[in-house]
Amino acid sequence: MANTNFDITEFHWLMDMLQTIDVGLVVLDRNYAVQVWNSFMENHSGLRPTQVKGQLLFDIFANIDEDWLRQKTDAVFLLKNRAFTTWEQRPYLMQFKNYRPITGTEEFMYQNITISPLVSANGEVNNVCIIIYDVTDIASNRKALEDANKELARLSRTDKLTQLNNRGYWEECLVKEFNRYQRYRHTCSLIMFDIDHFKKVNDTYGHQAGDEVIRVVSRLLRDSLRTTDTAGRYGGEEFGVILSDTDAQGALVFAERLRANIEAMVVQHEDLAIKFTISLGISELSSGCKSYKAWLEESDLALYHCKHHGRNQAHIYQAGE
Repeated sequence: MANTNFDITEFHWLMDMLQTIDVGLVVLDRNYAVQVWNSFMENHSGLRPTQVKGQLLFDIFANIDEDWLRQKTDAVFLLKNRAFTTWEQRPYLMQFKNYRPITGTEEFMYQNITISPLVSANGEVNNVCIIIYDVTDIASNRKALEDANKELARLSRTDKLTQLNNRGYWEECLVKEFNRYQRYRHTCSLIMFDIDHFKKVNDTYGHQAGDEVIRVVSRLLRDSLRTTDTAGRYGGEEFGVILSDTDAQGALVFAERLRANIEAMVVQHEDLAIKFTISLGISELSSGCKSYKAWLEESDLALYHCKHHGRNQAHIYQAGE
């Protein structure tokens, strides 16, 4: 009768070598009982080979996704082919603490996994070998690069002075909102506003004071936004706000609240106390608006109406004005 443990016996001579390499090695039988457990596994699990020999892997590591691993290994037993998984598909098979000094910020070890069939002399596969590679350094570097790229992307669309969206990115959002309206006919409104007599602020108090005024306006604007709203610095002291799912009257409520908050604000810069106001033009997008530029122009016309009627007010665009 063929010895079903032949492959285990044959692989024992490899263990002397495998004890010294920096990969985990686990051999399981068809019942998922542990047959081999190398020093890597002992060091990272805290469990000696004598403690785990013959124990079911799922009893040792209750947090292993049993259904997933069985599906992987069943295919290996049946097809006698290797199976692989990377940390990007699944961060780890077994949750080991990460002790690498370079990537000490990572809580757990990221792992690549290879599951190989161990074919006995009679051609049967009664055991599989799981090899675990510690790829924490690779994963951590990849994540750091992705985070850096995300931060660069954020900076590329952010106005440095106000921390709002810059004009280029905000206008891209405006185009998307206009196109969304063309398809779904959802309600949306646009507000364009600027700081009244801003040149006088700069001439009277200096450009640094003017920058502080812009920063304060931006902060109050950010505090007023919903998560679905999109605000940006359009240029100089002019700002734009896209209000999704908001009609003109809802936009007017938003505008009046922002206008009143800014009117009540006193900006302190060095020993100066600066008061100022804003004017706001509102346009609810309609089917008669043929382009995002026309939508923008409607808001600008409403803003100019405020400028010609005393400033420090909000006005809804009316066709023909």
